[in-house]
Amino acid sequence: MALCRQKLSSMASQCVNYWRQMSTVADKRNIEDHKRRLLAAKYEVKRKLYKALHRDVDLPNELREKFHCKLAQLPRNSSFTRVRNRCIFSGRPRAVYQKFRMSRIVFRSLANQGMLMGIKKASW
Repeated sequence: MALCRQKLSSMASQCVNYWRQMSTVADKRNIEDHKRRLLAAKYEVKRKLYKALHRDVDLPNELREKFHCKLAQLPRNSSFTRVRNRCIFSGRPRAVYQKFRMSRIVFRSLANQGMLMGIKKASW
């Protein structure tokens, strides 16, 4: 049993290493996206507060404009709309399963190799 676990972990690490070496551009994009996620989390409360106060119709126009200026002064990358889900292996931005954080292509190849626990090909 221990030998089987050891073999599975070594196979998984080989697969991860293969996808990691595939592209340095993908790593760069994932790092940029990670920085955007951190920045968005940092400014989330301020951004929501300024947006709510800017949209409040009961406040005077001067105050609303002030909060609109403060909202505009926040970093652009601190907006959650700039965050893009990317595959952690290949950096692919489309067709990424959120639960696994990998693209459909990587998911299928890993599932066919038996690297994903609890995932098997459907047959009926």
